[in-house]
Amino acid sequence: MRKSTVKKETFKRNAELLLLCVPVIVLLFIFNYLPMAGVVLAFKNWKPIRGIWGSPWAGLKNFEFFFRSPLIWQVTRNTLLYNLAFIVLTPILSVAVAIMLYEAASRRATKFYQTVFFLPYFLSWVVVSIMTYAFLSTDGGLLNGLLKGIGIEPISWYTEVRFWPFILVFLGLWKRVGYFTIIYYAGLMGIDPTLYEAAAIDGANWWQRIWRITVPMLTPLIVVLTILQLGRIFFADFGLHFQVPLQSGPLLPAVDVINYFTYRALIVVHDIGMGAAVGLYQSVMGLILVLATNWAANKISSGEHGLF
Repeated sequence: MRKSTVKKETFKRNAELLLLCVPVIVLLFIFNYLPMAGVVLAFKNWKPIRGIWGSPWAGLKNFEFFFRSPLIWQVTRNTLLYNLAFIVLTPILSVAVAIMLYEAASRRATKFYQTVFFLPYFLSWVVVSIMTYAFLSTDGGLLNGLLKGIGIEPISWYTEVRFWPFILVFLGLWKRVGYFTIIYYAGLMGIDPTLYEAAAIDGANWWQRIWRITVPMLTPLIVVLTILQLGRIFFADFGLHFQVPLQSGPLLPAVDVINYFTYRALIVVHDIGMGAAVGLYQSVMGLILVLATNWAANKISSGEHGLF
């Protein structure tokens, strides 16, 4: 059978599913691909009165502001280290929680814990920043109240840089682990239960079943999600780094990331072209990392675990 005939038969067989994809494709085109024309701003000296296309070309001058800044190393280092922490720790914690939910005897308890873990994902960073302040406030904060109660001097959390890498990583994980837990839990539900039954009959204990069945079966999903997260490794969560530390100046060495740096620069300089240049730099670096990681995953797994 010719390839064209096979393609037609495949299209007819999956026509209904393909039609369901049309609204998503249209939205993706409108909100993701059409705005890409604005990338030209990165190479323009934008004048509002003349518009995007009428503004004069600036070459690479918009990139100079960022790459010549004395803070470029600090913000790039912070962005990469925070995202690497999330990329490494998120799947470990999410898979562990998903396995615990899967092993729970009561389905009602599983639904309850799913809701508890998933709820933080829906909270805005403004709400989280208020909750964090209630714990860390110098005057009346719950944590400082506990420290006073055991005879320890209260800590000025919003001026002590050394604590904030741990605080931000903890809050970032607390907010996102529930979301990824649901994804991995769905992956666990797709594993054939007879595999576990056969392993138990062969004498495999609980840990051996997890290590020999669950982890290998979830590996493709873990790899795909990791590759997708690597594409955003140069994009920090602006709300986490802007709202939670309450824009405290003394904390900038620990909380400053590329997105926060760009925001501050735009507030001072009001240069849209510079912001577009930094955004283009982040996107290109993310694309390179996705392609490199996907190539490595395909190479290691003989093409089984790659995203494409």
